[in-house]
Parts: sequence; C-alpha cells; structure tokens
Amino acid sequence: MSRVRTDVDAALQADAGGVEAVAVVVRACVELLGIDGASISVVASARSRQMLYASDEVSTWIESLQFGLGEGPCYEAFESRVPVLAPDLATSATASWPVFAAELAEGQVGAIFAFPVISGAISLGSVDLYRVQPGWLAPVQLTTALHVVDIAAQALGRMSADPHAHESGSLPLNRGREQVHQATGMVLAALDVSAASALDRLRAYAFASERGLEEVAADIVARRLAPTELDR
Repeated sequence: MSRVRTDVDAALQADAGGVEAVAVVVRACVELLGIDGASISVVASARSRQMLYASDEVSTWIESLQFGLGEGPCYEAFESRVPVLAPDLATSATASWPVFAAELAEGQVGAIFAFPVISGAISLGSVDLYRVQPGWLAPVQLTTALHVVDIAAQALGRMSADPHAHESGSLPLNRGREQVHQATGMVLAALDVSAASALDRLRAYAFASERGLEEVAADIVARRLAPTELDR
C-alpha cells in the first residue's frame, strides 16, 4: 500500500489532471486483487456519471452498459455507500439490476464487485472490479481492496479540490457521454418533457432497438434520428 500511495502522490504532482494517478489505482487493483479488470468512475446520479479509467475493453464495456441502462452495482454502491459484492452472477441476488446482470452473464462475466469511493461525507464515485470466473475475494484481497479504494478517494478528493484539475487535457469527457447530454437536451426540447424523462426515453429506445445508448445519442445529434421517433 505504501508503494501505491507513493506512486499516486508522484502522479498527482506530475499531472495536475490526475489521469495517471487514477491509472495507478486501477493497475494496483488488477495486480493485487486477483481480478481480471477494474475501472474507476465519478458518479453524481444514475443520470450523471463519467468513467475516468478502465484497465481493459471488458471493463469499458461494463461501464458503458451501466451508464446505458442506468442501473448496476456501481450505482448501488454509490447510493448505499457500502460495497456491492456479487461473487457469482448466476446465483447472486441482483434484483436491483436484473437487466444489467443478464447482460453480464451473456458477456461471460462471472463475478463483479463495486466499492463506493467516499471522501468524508461526500460520495465521489465507485471502483468496479470484475472476474471472468465466479468466486469471492479472499479476506486479504477484500482488505486490500478497501485500502486501494481509500487511496482512490484521497486522489479524487485532491483532484476535485485542484482548480486546474479539469482544464483542457485533464480527465477529458468521453465524447459519447457528451453526445448523450446533447441528445437529452434535443429530446426534451422536441417532446417538451423533463431532462430525466428525455434520458429515460433515450435509454428505452436504445434497449428496445438493441443498440447502445451512446450510439442512439450520436444519431440524434447528427440528425439521423428524429427525437419524435422515440415516442413511436
């Protein structure tokens, strides 16, 4: 843990934006916890979420799936402020995110673990871990995970307190997420609904058409898909 803290401190000093510091935390998760992949996201609500770093394509897919559906262990961990542990997705209780769990099973993900990233009274986001094979984290791995998440909280807390942390070049917003926000605005204007309802309609249309939320949003923004089509 001392090495991880030292590497995170060095990364924050070298890069005010914190990209490398977040990467250090994610790499430490994969190295120390016996998992196949990890990611870190900042979360405000089911309607406002941004992935900062993912270790691999599967982690990126998991993050995109949660954002697209508006459900998943990262949201549950963020809202409950306690870890969400699903060691066997085939048998774990996933009543709060059944669609997400079904999608993961099809993607051959056997286990997922989400830890809230908390700084004092403030919930900042979540760390998500996945494993191809089902199985619990060993007690020492769980303890190590909590230590790593604590380091992540300190890093994100320092980044959010840095007035330069979100200037150009640091933690750039995912282009697809930007388009989701744009498309939400276009839908609410066209249908005269709230922002929450507009995003729900985007998600419902994407799910019904078996497409990604960001893909549908891109079509709305590029005017290949009219917002009124979401009501049909």
